[in-house]
Amino acid sequence: MLCGFLTLALAGCAAPRDAGSPATPQTRTTTAAPTGIPGIGDRFQRRIPADARQVVAVYGDGVDAPDSTVVLYTKRGAGWDRTRSWPAHNGKKGWTADHHEGDKRSPVGVFTLTDAGGVLKDPGSKLPYTRSAAFTAPRWWAKSHWHDFDYVIAIDYNRVKGTPPNDPTRPEGDRKGGGIWLHMDHGSGTSACVSLSRPAMEYLLRTLDPDRHPVVVMGDRAALAS
Repeated sequence: MLCGFLTLALAGCAAPRDAGSPATPQTRTTTAAPTGIPGIGDRFQRRIPADARQVVAVYGDGVDAPDSTVVLYTKRGAGWDRTRSWPAHNGKKGWTADHHEGDKRSPVGVFTLTDAGGVLKDPGSKLPYTRSAAFTAPRWWAKSHWHDFDYVIAIDYNRVKGTPPNDPTRPEGDRKGGGIWLHMDHGSGTSACVSLSRPAMEYLLRTLDPDRHPVVVMGDRAALAS
């Protein structure tokens, strides 16, 4: 697992000795290897695109747990800086590497973040933002859910990039599910999305930058570390 600082020692070559001349001392040069994102193992680290400069890491408390922590990391040189973190929720039944429609589990993986939207006006999003009343949660849902989609950021799982988050197209078919978003929190687990507080969503909308190619790395902690 790439975690913390790894160092690679490179031994320099000693200069050849001439007869009667003193030996030239051997020198050693140490360079630091790129720092990985904490808690993310090689399997998922390798899936992060080389041009990604922003990573939203979603650390699920457990494979069957609805609670998680979201951390925003920003690439600085060879390493990743922890920028902000927030408590969050994921699927009511936890996580899965084989998400299907209606399983109440969030998909484990690495996905790009390209589009945003919501009921409320654009708060200053750097991602393309679509404001529409079509995001309004049904009023037959519990009142605590009515503001879930005031702000959303589409997770590019089984969707067409460059379209509004609520575009219904499912390239891999309806059975694989879709409409997986970062959205506003209602205090408990979701159908499959990741939910955060309004301040957290506003911060992400204003910070995630298409020029930095943001991605989300998400899953339960054991899966992410594998």
